[in-house]
Amino acid sequence: MKSSGSTQLNSKTEAIDKSKPRRSAFRMMEALKDFSFALPALAFLIVFIYYPLVNSFYLSFTNWNMTKPVKKFIGMENYTKLLTDDTFYNVLKITFTYTILDVVLTLGIGLLLALLFNVQSKFFNFLRMLIFMPHYISMVIVSMVFLWIFNSQYGLMNELIKLFGLEPVQWLQNPRTALWVLIIVSVWKGVGFAMIIFIAGLRSVPVEYYEASSIDGASKFVQFRHITLPMLSPITLFLVVTNFISSMQVFQSVDVMTNGGPLESTKAMVYWIYTMAFSEFKTGRASALVIIFFLIIVLLTMVQMYVSKKKVHYEG
Repeated sequence: MKSSGSTQLNSKTEAIDKSKPRRSAFRMMEALKDFSFALPALAFLIVFIYYPLVNSFYLSFTNWNMTKPVKKFIGMENYTKLLTDDTFYNVLKITFTYTILDVVLTLGIGLLLALLFNVQSKFFNFLRMLIFMPHYISMVIVSMVFLWIFNSQYGLMNELIKLFGLEPVQWLQNPRTALWVLIIVSVWKGVGFAMIIFIAGLRSVPVEYYEASSIDGASKFVQFRHITLPMLSPITLFLVVTNFISSMQVFQSVDVMTNGGPLESTKAMVYWIYTMAFSEFKTGRASALVIIFFLIIVLLTMVQMYVSKKKVHYEG
């Protein structure tokens, strides 16, 4: 009996041992199959993001100017010239000014619209659709429309100003107003997206919080300050980070409407990189500027994420 029992046990053990390679092979095939679905996205990232970034890092140490095939290694010379150039800090200042105003106005107006249009009805659905629609319009098309609106001779904005007896304004020819026009364009295009995201956040806040605070005598402002804003903090962080990165890379509206002028008052960083590489043919220096700008965005994004740890409230 013992010998037959041990024989059966040994046969089961052998069967299990034989099935292990099959299971391992099956798991390997499943893992490869799952990985194959990610290959197109991975190939896209390698070709259009990682390779250009690595190549830009290499070119930043050369004096390549796109007109000659020879790339001479010059070390840190490109970085030194950029960091000691007053134009770099002026362009950085313009980019930061544009970004801060764009993010604050887009999120502020988006939150206000979300509070106003957070109503379940067909009419308000239609209004939300109208406000959100510009998000899907190409920035080039939007820039062309606003180029006509703010035209100094026959633009719609100056025609409206004349109705109030005011003098026409040189919107895009005045250094004091040109950057504001670009900010208005960006806010008009992006405020609908911020509104929709904020509305989704408002509808996820438990109603019980407001009911309990009302019983305690809390006003609408107190509810907004101590319930709505904390509960919207994760969404606000998402919008701040995404809008910050997008605004820092402003290019199309600058290229279409101002070309960096007047008097370089709208010369943003990405536009400067573009002109340096494809107009001045200083590709090596433009690559160094790309790396510096990339590091600035990554650093500031990390700072935002670190600061948000104490400010963002996640419902547990």
